[in-house]
Amino acid sequence: MCSCAEQVRKLTQQASVMRREIKNLRQQIDGSMRAHKKQVSSLQSMLTDCMKHDDRLQSVSKRPSHNPGGMNQLLEQGRIQTVPIGYISSCFAVKTGTPRQPTICSSSRASLKIELSVFNNPEHSLVGLEQYSHIWIIFLFHKNGQISYKAKVKPPRLNGQRVGVYSTRSPHRPNALGLTLAKLERITGDTLHLSGVDIIAGTPVLDIKPYIPDYDSPKTRTHDANSEYKQTSSFTDPMDLDEEPDTLETSSEPSSELSVCPAAASAFSSSERSGSSEVTDVLEEVKNYLRQQQLFPENPDEDKNTDTPEGTSAGPNPLSSSSLRFGHEDYSTIAAWVRAPPISNLDVRFTANAEKELKEFLPCDSTDSTRPKFQFLKGPNEAVAAINGILSADPRSVYRRTRCQDRLFFFTLDTADITCWFGDGFAEVVRVKPVQSSELTNDVCFMSDSCTFNKNYIKVKNT
Repeated sequence: MCSCAEQVRKLTQQASVMRREIKNLRQQIDGSMRAHKKQVSSLQSMLTDCMKHDDRLQSVSKRPSHNPGGMNQLLEQGRIQTVPIGYISSCFAVKTGTPRQPTICSSSRASLKIELSVFNNPEHSLVGLEQYSHIWIIFLFHKNGQISYKAKVKPPRLNGQRVGVYSTRSPHRPNALGLTLAKLERITGDTLHLSGVDIIAGTPVLDIKPYIPDYDSPKTRTHDANSEYKQTSSFTDPMDLDEEPDTLETSSEPSSELSVCPAAASAFSSSERSGSSEVTDVLEEVKNYLRQQQLFPENPDEDKNTDTPEGTSAGPNPLSSSSLRFGHEDYSTIAAWVRAPPISNLDVRFTANAEKELKEFLPCDSTDSTRPKFQFLKGPNEAVAAINGILSADPRSVYRRTRCQDRLFFFTLDTADITCWFGDGFAEVVRVKPVQSSELTNDVCFMSDSCTFNKNYIKVKNT
């Protein structure tokens, strides 16, 4: 009787699991059908629009040099055909385990080679870029899997809460364009060597631009403006800002207002400020306010009688006292959940076996062929830093985090396959093995996406 009751209990549990899986499959099918309908509707509208402008497009495509007006008209309408300037070679081969923001894994590395089809001399397009420490990369989310998108999304950091897609950096957007900030390590010929990236290998890059904190950072722009007006009464050439070595050095400090740089995010986080830093910040704000007060006096009429010749009237001062900014007005603002999400960072641990296996990997510049070697990373220490950054931010989806029983997670970093185990408040790396082949990588990705609990995987933790 006991054995029969035990079998009935097991069958009941299996039936319950099957019901949940069937329910999940139904939801996925419904979502796929809605996405299919949207794609069909989008294709129909595109075909209709193409038929309307077929004659014009054919004339432009056949003789673009003889019809510049047609190209200009398409450009004014926003109908342009983008051409990738290059493709990323990255230490992240697949989406699984790739950090969602660049500052999560500052030790990650990648390279970008400018295509010869874009310029006859690609290296000429990079002349002068070596003077900058960081660059903006505009790329295409080519691994979205589908063209569909929604007005509201569920960011992983919000743990399932919905917000508007334009208030997030979700890859599922009407135009699947991405923007990231990367550190420029060096340039060799037509190739840029980067670090602190969150882009997978093969990503098409549409454009790159230098990061200039004087223009891109509101706080830096305010401070530089104050010091500039204090030193001289005339405006300086904006290009001079790029030639100051101190300004270039500050570009390596990330900006919190763009949510892509760690230093400022931690510097202005109220939870991480110490008492002395708070006093320093307050004094800095007071000092900034006093400087602006000296620049823009409250009673400009008093100076008008002394500085303006008799019989003439001074024109309006574009820099009036209304331009004063202090306190929180001196900085940009971001959503509160970016710095204080409902989920907390995880502690990252390594088993003794995983540490031993990771130490077997050689740096990318090693000539030894008897041991596994990284392609981008400079050694096990960089790999440890990268793994810590990736796992501490919990790369799992909300579904896997909240509804999946399988706590094993697999991802690829450079030439290493990482197996880890998620517990309550921690992630533990249990195995590090060299990547064997592309087929194995695809199998690992499929395993990481499935939610079927397999007790045999638990044995890995004890090996």
